[in-house]
Amino acid sequence: MLADLTARVYRIERRLQMDVQPPREAPRVEASVVSQPAPPPDKIASSAGQPFAPFPGELPARVSAVPPVLDSDLESRIGSHWLNRIGIAALLVGVSYFLKFAFDNNWIGPAGRVAIGLVAGIAIILWSERFRHHGYKAFSYSLKAVGIGTLYLSLWAAFQRYSLIPNAVAFVIMVAVTASAAAMALAQDAQILAAFALTGGFATPLLLSTGQNREVALFSYVALLDVAALVLVAFKPWRRLLVMSYAGTLLLYVGWYSQFYARPQLGITLAFASVFFVVFAIAPLVTLQPEQEIAIFASIPAILAFVNAGVYFLQAYLIIEEVDKTYMAWFALGLAAIYIFLSRLVHADLSAGAAQILYFLHLAVAIGFITIAIPIRLDAHWITMGWFVEAGVLFWVANRIKSDFLNVFALAALVLGVFRLLVFDNFHTTQLFFNLRMATYVVAIAVLGAVAWYAAKREDESARTVGAVALVALNVLALIALSREVTDFYSRQITAVHPPIGQWNSFYTNIRRVEIERDFTYSALWMAYGALLMIVGFLRRSAFIRWQALILIALTIAKVFAYDVEQLDKGYRIVSFMVLGALLLAISFVYQRDWLKLSSTRRQKEDVRAGSSS
Repeated sequence: MLADLTARVYRIERRLQMDVQPPREAPRVEASVVSQPAPPPDKIASSAGQPFAPFPGELPARVSAVPPVLDSDLESRIGSHWLNRIGIAALLVGVSYFLKFAFDNNWIGPAGRVAIGLVAGIAIILWSERFRHHGYKAFSYSLKAVGIGTLYLSLWAAFQRYSLIPNAVAFVIMVAVTASAAAMALAQDAQILAAFALTGGFATPLLLSTGQNREVALFSYVALLDVAALVLVAFKPWRRLLVMSYAGTLLLYVGWYSQFYARPQLGITLAFASVFFVVFAIAPLVTLQPEQEIAIFASIPAILAFVNAGVYFLQAYLIIEEVDKTYMAWFALGLAAIYIFLSRLVHADLSAGAAQILYFLHLAVAIGFITIAIPIRLDAHWITMGWFVEAGVLFWVANRIKSDFLNVFALAALVLGVFRLLVFDNFHTTQLFFNLRMATYVVAIAVLGAVAWYAAKREDESARTVGAVALVALNVLALIALSREVTDFYSRQITAVHPPIGQWNSFYTNIRRVEIERDFTYSALWMAYGALLMIVGFLRRSAFIRWQALILIALTIAKVFAYDVEQLDKGYRIVSFMVLGALLLAISFVYQRDWLKLSSTRRQKEDVRAGSSS
């Protein structure tokens, strides 16, 4: 692009010079055009940003645009990596078919077949070193993969197919192959060889499986592999090995569990699951680097920490929940404590981007386990109460340590509690006000009040928005709680009405009387609450609270004129209108007296606006 632009400027300058200066002699121009080539594109590009000065004796007749340079990374990767790996697989398949054909035709005996495989595997590995010394590392690693795979297949055939060696001997030799591959990976600083070693290590139990339940031996070996992978990653930045190690561990664990697990093995199984959890829980801490930035491979430990926590909890839940769910609740709280401790360890160095991710992730997982423990251990409305208490504690801690991250989780727990309270909780009360439903609403209102109070102490716009929403929610919940108390009180009154024998008209009259009293009580309650809000708004000089009062009073006015005028009895209708009228007149009088100096404030704003416009 820059070279093309420079070439265009050059052509314009040449045209201007030709218009001003007399043309040169034709033979001389032709000779220069023919004999002198145009300057190369790199010279044109290098002169960008400086006054253009053609070389002496050069008069290029045409400057062509530089063609864009094609990116060859994808082509190179396909040719050198993917075709290489496909070639490895094809070669292994071809060798397998050839050996099978030879074996089926009895060309070679069992011992000879195994010996050929072992010798061929070792020879291929040694031969690959020659290519590595000549600079063909990728091809050398491919040959090593073929050689290592041949060794594993030969040992598998020696044990499983021909029973030439016992299980223990085959296992020891396979472990030696794995260790040798890992040693080569360290010596040659090759992550791909470490991946080969890890793959072979996790394949060993499958290749040597006898169909018997050997839990202790299997999981002890897997734990050693995981620790070895962790040691490798601690010294080398090979974080992808953690994913391979975790995937291999999980596959072997799930395979064993689905086939062999029984209730008497609970203790041993949970112990090994805990060992695997601990290894991969500390792996992100071991691999964390002070200068580490946020990148796709740098975030692998954080992703692994999250998956490890969820999978371990699910494993424990499947084992423990059938015994006692109370134990599972305490187990979840114990995990929350562990992740809080891990977050404090990471908090020591938050300079790195990955450390910040890991710190917040540990906190999020801890809070998630606390939130899960509540419905596991508690029932019905106690779950709602637990989430409200959790939200209150999180708000308190978040404001003590100045953490908006914890505030988000506190709001999430609060929203969960309010949603469950309004949608799912079904209380059966026998006492007015002093009951569990009112206690639950009081806790919710108290937490919402704390949110509004903490938000009022801050000056950022988001905190003000949260505080305003919390204040509105507080008043709505208070009205709902009081209205439900009114509903339950009059429901018990209606239930207590028994029809006299043969006097059904009297029975319906009594029920209608209770319903009229209930509807009047609703109106009186809403008017009283609106008046209380208006008083608080005046005392605190809060327009936001006064607007809430005005909206509630407007809804009450609509109910009185649209519903009470038709449904209430004459006496209740008169009282309802009189009380409403008196309340409206009192509020109007306060506004007309301008006790809050609203008119002067408005005039000041108008004066300021007029002065700024002039």
